[in-house]
Amino acid sequence: MVRIGANRYGKAEVRVVHVGRGAGPDGSDLVRDWNVSTSLSGDLAATHLTGDNSRVLPTDTQKNTVYALAKKLGGIEPEAFAIELATHYTGSADAISRARIAIEEYPWTPISDGGHSFARSAQYARIVTVTDDRELGCSVVGGIGDLIVLNTTGSQFWGFARDEYTTLADAYDRMLATVVSARWRFRQRDADWGAAFQAATAALIEAFAQTESYSLQQTLYAMGTAILTAVPQICEVRLALPNKHHFLADLTPFGMANENEVYYAADRPYGLIEGTVLADDVPDAGIAWS
Repeated sequence: MVRIGANRYGKAEVRVVHVGRGAGPDGSDLVRDWNVSTSLSGDLAATHLTGDNSRVLPTDTQKNTVYALAKKLGGIEPEAFAIELATHYTGSADAISRARIAIEEYPWTPISDGGHSFARSAQYARIVTVTDDRELGCSVVGGIGDLIVLNTTGSQFWGFARDEYTTLADAYDRMLATVVSARWRFRQRDADWGAAFQAATAALIEAFAQTESYSLQQTLYAMGTAILTAVPQICEVRLALPNKHHFLADLTPFGMANENEVYYAADRPYGLIEGTVLADDVPDAGIAWS
């Protein structure tokens, strides 16, 4: 005997750009550039078992809903948009008891006095995930991805465990680089989302820059702690930090000394450090990376 287990379906990567005419803080246009993915679950077993689609809201409809709500709601913060979209599904479709909305936002920076010319920032992607469950309520997660940071000094790694396969030498002054993937969970579904994102990002970057690091794990903890301190509405921070290794180039064949100046950036393999930093009143659910 077999049975259907957990399942969900949705529309992945709906690209939507909203222009708020004159909605910027200085009267310029405001561009919201999003990649929106919807995922619905609930009483949907029949479509798997018999092909009965009477409870299935088409993924094409989900795509259309994204565009329609973008018009109705205007250029609001992505967290607010995701909440509205998720509650729309759980509140209007009887079969849908859980909706998960994931948004990647790509920032654009004005480049002219007229307020209608922009340059796409390649510095990072803003990440939002909202899950609305009829029984469990609404969970809001913000974050940042693809943020590349580097310290040219102020990082060490030594005193580590060794066995018969260890060849790595102690490092007392190394370059430290990573591509930050951070997710932070809010305590409630109402906050100043834009201010929270700016404060959390600034705290994360400052902690990376100011931590005298003996390991990337130590830096991870410092970054998570800084976010929780800067934004009390956040109760949990999850970070994934690949160690983008930079190795000193060997210049001795050319009779040249390399005094921490010339490196080659290794593509792979790389160390991957993952961890969660929690407020004291939040239980640890263990590592469950999504």
